[in-house]
Amino acid sequence: MKQGTKILTLDNGYHLWTNTQGEGDIHLLALHGGPGGNHEYWEDTAEQLKKQGLNVQVHMYDQLGSLYSDQPDYSDPEIAKKYLTYEYFLDEVEEVRQKLGLDNFYLIGQSWGGLLVQEYAVKYGQHLKGAIISSMVDDVDDYVEHVNKIREDVLPAEEVTFMKECEDNGNWDNDRYQADVQVLNENYVDRKQPSKLEHVRSLDGDAVYHAFQGDNEFVITGKLASWHFTDQLHNIKVPTLLTFGEHETMPLSAARRMEKLIPNAQLVTTPNGGHHHMLDNPDVYYKHLADFLRQVEAGTFNK
Repeated sequence: MKQGTKILTLDNGYHLWTNTQGEGDIHLLALHGGPGGNHEYWEDTAEQLKKQGLNVQVHMYDQLGSLYSDQPDYSDPEIAKKYLTYEYFLDEVEEVRQKLGLDNFYLIGQSWGGLLVQEYAVKYGQHLKGAIISSMVDDVDDYVEHVNKIREDVLPAEEVTFMKECEDNGNWDNDRYQADVQVLNENYVDRKQPSKLEHVRSLDGDAVYHAFQGDNEFVITGKLASWHFTDQLHNIKVPTLLTFGEHETMPLSAARRMEKLIPNAQLVTTPNGGHHHMLDNPDVYYKHLADFLRQVEAGTFNK
């Protein structure tokens, strides 16, 4: 498949930005987090895997409402009702797969993208050779409990109290509040500083984020608050790699549970890695990924 950027026209008329890097017969489709994030941390994935001695063609895209892809008018209630749903984003993955001509491929997703990987592996698993769930749990309640605990571990008690007051009042843009958030980001999200994901202006798809997450990482008021997938994990039939940073916003206890409940899964962790551990410690992250791909290709995974 040709490398570079391709704009896909979806059946609904919207356009998605896609990009393909690398060469080889192994195909990896990469899903970004957020929701409302973008493809950026996958931009060097083909190059990183080649450093590990593996030729992989990596396909990435910005989901609807994110960065280079179309931005629907979500203020229109009918558009929001139609496109701000789990079902839309899950079926979007399948339509991208079809329009890129992929089959018998690997699907990787980070955070929100890891949620989509879980859902895709259950609904469309017949198209997958393997799944990689990066930094995403199977029950959002575990995340909320953990992310609130880690701020109590890192910040002085008065700062935690102040943050909760801001959250109660919707005062998200307060400078002191944002300074506390940055401390947490540097400990659990982007441990390698300065972050490669810093920009002159925000690139986030805020409308999508607010619909699913809410206004904040610590108090989920959007649709994600009711996401629970534990009872579906046994329906993931393909070889599955769970990869988490050792210093995560997502709890490793949940990852260990997922490893037990997914029939053919293996958990690996990245030392000194946070939520974006593919950036914090790429050598280890991509060695784990390359090892997984090799083993699945050879039929030796988990054997």
